[in-house]
Amino acid sequence: MGEEQFRAGGDRSRLRAMAYDPNNVFARIIRGEIPCKKVYEDEHTLAFHDINPQAPTHILVIPKGPYVSMDDFSAKASEAEIAAFVRAIGKVAREAGAAETGYRILANHGRDAHQEVPHLHVHIFAGRDLGRMIGKAPA
Repeated sequence: MGEEQFRAGGDRSRLRAMAYDPNNVFARIIRGEIPCKKVYEDEHTLAFHDINPQAPTHILVIPKGPYVSMDDFSAKASEAEIAAFVRAIGKVAREAGAAETGYRILANHGRDAHQEVPHLHVHIFAGRDLGRMIGKAPA
């Protein structure tokens, strides 16, 4: 649903659900309020192991700025933040040994993608055959 439909009285919960929450779990990790198993950090980015891994290697890479999604990040982040984030994903994957055999990066955006935390985060999955990217669409 577009912003025009929202303004016209459409489903407000869908856009409201994408608002940045400064108390989301990743914001709290960035502030040091919640511990994490950190693997990388720079001025703009933090990477740490997922607490519920879905593959032998499952690392989250997040920007330190208050961005809900890749859409938000690509529109509002500085060139330095964007470069640091992309470079961090590659560096973390290489240092985890994932670049040799392959890895998958995934960023969920919004309700239909089942985004659970309203803070941009990229999952790096590796360490086994990851299978198809997604199942085929129903006919």
